[in-house]
Amino acid sequence: MNKLLTSVAVILMAGTAQAADDVTLQLKWVTQAQFGGYYAALENGFYDDEGLNVTIKAGGPDVAPVQVLMGGGADVMVDWMPSALAAREQGAPVVNIAQPYKASGMMLTCLKENGVASPDDFKGKTLGVWFFGNEYPFLSWMSTLGIPTEGGPDGVEVLKQGFNVDPLLQKQAACISTMTYNEYWQVLDAGIGEEDLINFKYEDEGVSTLEDGLYVLEENLSDPAFEDKMVRFVRASMKGWKWAEENTDEAAMMVLDNDETGAQTERHQKRMMAEVAKLTAGSNGALDLADYERTVATLLGGGSDPVISKEPEGAYTLAITDKAFP
Repeated sequence: MNKLLTSVAVILMAGTAQAADDVTLQLKWVTQAQFGGYYAALENGFYDDEGLNVTIKAGGPDVAPVQVLMGGGADVMVDWMPSALAAREQGAPVVNIAQPYKASGMMLTCLKENGVASPDDFKGKTLGVWFFGNEYPFLSWMSTLGIPTEGGPDGVEVLKQGFNVDPLLQKQAACISTMTYNEYWQVLDAGIGEEDLINFKYEDEGVSTLEDGLYVLEENLSDPAFEDKMVRFVRASMKGWKWAEENTDEAAMMVLDNDETGAQTERHQKRMMAEVAKLTAGSNGALDLADYERTVATLLGGGSDPVISKEPEGAYTLAITDKAFP
């Protein structure tokens, strides 16, 4: 009887040891190769290897990742640092725990026929800008250039741009917001030649801000069990990102396998993954403090209406990545 009880106890203990910890990740946008590293980690079993059962929730125009996080609908979210820092200043205690993206993919894409050859030519033009937190880098850039955003011959007219390229195609704007890995290719697919375009990369203009970091609620970091889950999650996620960088086509197909909407195409996702790999290539997962300080300086430099009004405190931690990659 004792042997039987011992055997049952061993089996129960083994089952407990193998029980995976649940983690829910809320994406900033819809299922696409922008998040390829997470799908690669999921499909390659990297999360399983860390004892995690990961659910990836797609975002979209009606999804605010911060609200999902605050409401307990996710353990960790993907967000751009400008919107995360603005949310933190407004009372949402979000903290950056890892930074898979090293470089910014944000650009202004202009038709040359509209007479834009340099940022000096923006004056008097209409420029398409994304909002919902994505306008912050643009507003900071215009402030740096000393160009008002209320229109007029010496300013720019800001067109609130949807998440498409129609304003450029329909000649409603001289330039529009694009990402190197997404909307820029939509412009080309619409039949406009690369030779007819000029791109101004935020990265090249010295006003880039960090994109697609991982954020959690500050209070959860005081729980050792949660911290341990995040250490394992970040380690597996970065393994997924590095794999995706080396296997862009295969990673794109993994994204497609997880796209329940059927909206994405193989050609577009493969191109997107190849471009995204250029943005994550410089990151080891840890937040680079120089990049963080540049982002904060850009956001504070918004003239009379800065994105954030003071230096953030406690907005990031290196504890997770230090333990994930000792």
